[in-house]
Amino acid sequence: MEVVKMKKIFILTGEASGDKLASEVINHLKNLNSKIEYLSVGGENLKKLGIKTIYDIKEITYLGFTDVFLNIFKIKKKIDETVGAVEDFKPDILFTVDSPDFTLRVAEKIKKNNPNIKTIHYVAPQVWIWREKRVKKIKNFIDHILLLFNFEKPYFDKAGINNEFVGHPLLENKLQGAIDINQILGKNKALISIFAGSRKSELDILLPILLEFIKLMNVNYNDFTFVFHATKEYSNFIQQQIKKDSLNNCEVISDNKIKSHILQKSVFAVAKSGTVSLEICNAKIPSLIIYKMGIINFLIIKMLVKTKYANIINIAGKREIIPELLQSNCNPKKIFEHVSDYLENPKKMEEQLKEIQLILNEFKTKKSSSTQAAEFINKFL
Repeated sequence: MEVVKMKKIFILTGEASGDKLASEVINHLKNLNSKIEYLSVGGENLKKLGIKTIYDIKEITYLGFTDVFLNIFKIKKKIDETVGAVEDFKPDILFTVDSPDFTLRVAEKIKKNNPNIKTIHYVAPQVWIWREKRVKKIKNFIDHILLLFNFEKPYFDKAGINNEFVGHPLLENKLQGAIDINQILGKNKALISIFAGSRKSELDILLPILLEFIKLMNVNYNDFTFVFHATKEYSNFIQQQIKKDSLNNCEVISDNKIKSHILQKSVFAVAKSGTVSLEICNAKIPSLIIYKMGIINFLIIKMLVKTKYANIINIAGKREIIPELLQSNCNPKKIFEHVSDYLENPKKMEEQLKEIQLILNEFKTKKSSSTQAAEFINKFL
């Protein structure tokens, strides 16, 4: 009897959002093909699928140009370590997800030394925001790119790079079992979801601002509970900061299933700019986007970025559908003014959601995006 040889896939992520996206795809792939051995650089979501990670992604998560510059030797060491681990594993496919400044550097080295390893990248580098010339370079070491958004396709078609629009897995409507969240809902207060970021460097900047915003809300309202959606790694850190400020109408949630239920029950969301905004939009919750970084990082980005907006919905819609409070505008007073304005004007919230749904309909695919990505990878084996 012939023994079927196990195929191998190395999954390479660089931050919590990429870990979550990768886990959605791999979960479907495991159902399609049980004859695959995995190894990864991942986080809690891939670990839940029983996939070993050679080190935790928190070791390579750096925010901003200055952070990268200050940690350049550590990053180079991690790139070399990762390349070595991939080559030792000898995968059939290197599946890289997002975080292009890290994952694509690894992929480039792997392809140069091991041209037979197939490379598939998920979440295209945002060439429509900056570094459009980088597309031509990618063609040398990435065999195929799986696109989350349909408006990205012309950029990669023009460069002659194999690509496929599969949609965004965070826009999938998943069936969820009943979860008891009465401990939070039982306070007879409306919920406002807060997304302060998944990196320590983001939390250090945004958390103090958000806690001051909550204090302003508490002066003017007494009927809200604020729920921080956190990673397990930084859940205790956020709780400690809340305790220091003596806020008794705040909760911190790190379980992904509970997070989803809490979001569905929320009346509003305040979120750090990033992938999570799509989850909020898909849940049909009105929202506000915030972000702040160091002045040096901001000035560098301002010189390089060619889009007017930070949020993907606004970029696709070519107008500010979701308010963006960035840099100096990202302050407690401005956040309070915008949130209270929405809460006191239900029609304004309805209008935002209506416009968002028009944009989201263009992003969605008939078949589950995670399933499409998994099917494509399976065909590549």
